[in-house]
Amino acid sequence: MAPRHFLTLLDLSKDELQTLIARATELKAMQHAGTRYEPFKNKVLAMVFEKSSTRTRVSFESAMIQCGGSAIFLSPRDTQLGRGEPIEDTARVLSSMVDCVMVRTYAHETLERFAKYSKVPVINALTDLCHPCQLLADIQTYIEHRGDIQGKKVAWIGDGNNMCHSYMMAARQFDFSLNVATPKEYQPHAEIISRVEGYVTLCPEPAQAIADADLVSTDVWASMGQEEEQAKRVQAFKPYQVNKRLMSLAKPDVLFMHCLPAHRGEEVCAEVIDGVQSVVWEQAENRLHSQKALLEFLLT
Repeated sequence: MAPRHFLTLLDLSKDELQTLIARATELKAMQHAGTRYEPFKNKVLAMVFEKSSTRTRVSFESAMIQCGGSAIFLSPRDTQLGRGEPIEDTARVLSSMVDCVMVRTYAHETLERFAKYSKVPVINALTDLCHPCQLLADIQTYIEHRGDIQGKKVAWIGDGNNMCHSYMMAARQFDFSLNVATPKEYQPHAEIISRVEGYVTLCPEPAQAIADADLVSTDVWASMGQEEEQAKRVQAFKPYQVNKRLMSLAKPDVLFMHCLPAHRGEEVCAEVIDGVQSVVWEQAENRLHSQKALLEFLLT
């Protein structure tokens, strides 16, 4: 039987995603209660990083250890991928030795090629196209604070990047409406837009997108690998800063999220990310719990 992979949110059914989110909250409660639970005993997760990350490494590695398994961190210096070995060869060999592989890379095609030749489940821990694991944590966080997200209005303000694409797929899978406000030259991919027709609205101005929103999310203006574009992007995105004035247009009980790391004073002002509407710290913690649920789904 072919392994199940998690490359985008569209790889799981709507029911599977709902069950996974509910399970994440259960696993969170178990950990907070000090309950010992080790379903991954003798299981090994290989973590392949072409892009570095604090939250991704710590959350996946902790998830495996806390559930009785182990994880192997592999940077470009630790594998033959960094020396030109074909992705297909690495996938065949690595998947014969471990139980699951997590990949954090640049091109989404790299991930797809790896998954095609892997004998075990492959998890997308971020590509330039999307970041589905982050959305599991985001949806879990919203539900824990406000209940079902179905039918709610969500606003994405900023770059039409991998996080934006993941919110677009989440709108379809969790049945909420998403307003996206980006500069014209930084809009999300047309192919992604075509797959979420009826769930996503592209708005010309941030104020239009955020009006009466239940949830507001943003991300840095220049992601890893885009440092040379920083000055140009700062100019383009200045009108898209999430600040108190903009947040005042949303619903009174609106929540603010950011996948982190954040640049205070750029995409978000300090009084928003550190304010009472912000749930970014729980959102970050929930990476651990939602990924435990995902690993449990794929491994057991």
